Amino acid sequence: MIEALEAWLREKLGLLSRKSNLAEAIRYALSRWAGLTLFLDDGCIEIDSNVVERAIRPLALNRKTALFAGSDGGGEHWAVIASSVETCKLVGVEPQAYLSDVITRIVEGHRQRRLDDLPPWAYQATPALKAVA
Repeated sequence: MIEALEAWLREKLGLLSRKSNLAEAIRYALSRWAGLTLFLDDGCIEIDSNVVERAIRPLALNRKTALFAGSDGGGEHWAVIASSVETCKLVGVEPQAYLSDVITRIVEGHRQRRLDDLPPWAYQATPALKAVA
């Protein structure tokens, strides 16, 4: 069935003006045909990318804000915070509680050699924070 669609698209492409928007769209689809049809061979592959697009939408919308970080260093700090927040969401850690606890630990003298204890995926909330959450 999908082979018939590909053949039909190639046939119709030959009938269209090369400069038309429709011809451009068909060429785009045909040039990515292997990736477009990959979900047919592997049931683990999503038919669309909506889940990923929804996950990155807040970051994409916030890009313009990042342009006004004030400096390259400010932009890098914003990127670290934004990445940490999104990572928290992915691993099921509440971002505000995580950031609050980690910053408090650092201010109170968390050992630099133990920074590997603090990423969201390795994070263990303090007992007081667990009681609040």
